[in-house]
Amino acid sequence: MSEKESAVAAAAVQMAPELGELEKNKSAILRWLRKAAEEGARLIIFPECSLSGYAFVSREEALGASEPIPGPFSAALVGACADLGVVAVVGMLERAGDAIHNSLLLMGPAGLISVYRKTHLPVLGVDRFVQPGDSLEVVETPVGVLGPLICYDLRFPEAPRVLALQGAEIIVHGTNWPRASADFPDFVTKAAARASGVFVISADRVGEERGTPFLGRSQIISPRGRLLQEADDHSQTIIFAELDVALAHQKKVVHIPDEFELDSVGDRRPELYGRLVETGR
Repeated sequence: MSEKESAVAAAAVQMAPELGELEKNKSAILRWLRKAAEEGARLIIFPECSLSGYAFVSREEALGASEPIPGPFSAALVGACADLGVVAVVGMLERAGDAIHNSLLLMGPAGLISVYRKTHLPVLGVDRFVQPGDSLEVVETPVGVLGPLICYDLRFPEAPRVLALQGAEIIVHGTNWPRASADFPDFVTKAAARASGVFVISADRVGEERGTPFLGRSQIISPRGRLLQEADDHSQTIIFAELDVALAHQKKVVHIPDEFELDSVGDRRPELYGRLVETGR
């Protein structure tokens, strides 16, 4: 990015998708996208499964709420991002041949940038019927270097760390936190940001599906683990923050030169961590 673009106007949309109602959800996503852009955002993050909803009870039902990429929804998003000059990160169920993936679609003014497929799958909702992704990679965009993750992915500290080591400036995290996961916004988001020195934007949903209430509390966290913005636990809303992405490159914290200096990335001891990449427990 150029020096002029080092400050990124970012937004997280907290919405309430309707289960299986793709056309209604698509219209809502496009409305929220336009509203966020009109209020100045250039990077706009939506929740996991924004297009489809989450609480599916069979593979067949989930398949019916999935779309290929490219497909009708991605085509609509291409036009909207080009018109508004924004980068959007939106959760959807992706149909890829016979497989279904829980995916984040990353779209910019010039079209499709990337598709991220959720790599860590809990036994919950639609994740019981999808195939995991097999890649954790950063994405170069007009608004910075993004590290995409979905919901449960962030619970594994290795995931945001490996993205940070690839140069991620902002972890873009679409999520569907159920209310039982209240520890996520209390601890996990802040720890992920602080440990790897990156911004974390978590866009969660609200509402209820088939008896599962969702948590809300979408957040924007600084590379020092400080809460910049947080939504409430029930409203459909947008939170905004101006992100100085240069802060994500300042991994070293110097309190007193040569006496009190900390670098949670540079001071790592990778030669001691081999157990992390071994399979099994």
